[in-house]
Amino acid sequence: IRGGEIVRAWNGIQYRAGMSSKNVNAKHLSMNIATVPPGAVAYAHVHVGFEVMLYILHGRVRHEYGDHLKQSVENGTGDFIYIEPGVPHEVFNLSDTEPVVAVVARSDADEWSHIIAYDRETGRTGDVVPS
Repeated sequence: IRGGEIVRAWNGIQYRAGMSSKNVNAKHLSMNIATVPPGAVAYAHVHVGFEVMLYILHGRVRHEYGDHLKQSVENGTGDFIYIEPGVPHEVFNLSDTEPVVAVVARSDADEWSHIIAYDRETGRTGDVVPS
């Protein structure tokens, strides 16, 4: 499968075509390329029942995570990131001029499902994060 055009824009992130149960016989894994545009934020959310691993190809990002998003870590080009199921997090592109580009692998063959919104003030989860 050749990498392709942007197939989805969701929560401040643009996704290029990758592999999932939609185009291969995957049962528990999906992978694609995600771009967070300059200055963009992927608002607080939770991955329900699946793990995520990212490898940053380009740019700098800050993840605020955990209960009420009180913890923070910054990562850049060449860094790997692991997100456990159920951990609330919000993603910030730290540049106003450069995108963040990352390879994203999920332990879920449906690359768009099982994500819910998280409210940093109340610490509660809500509806599915809008497309």
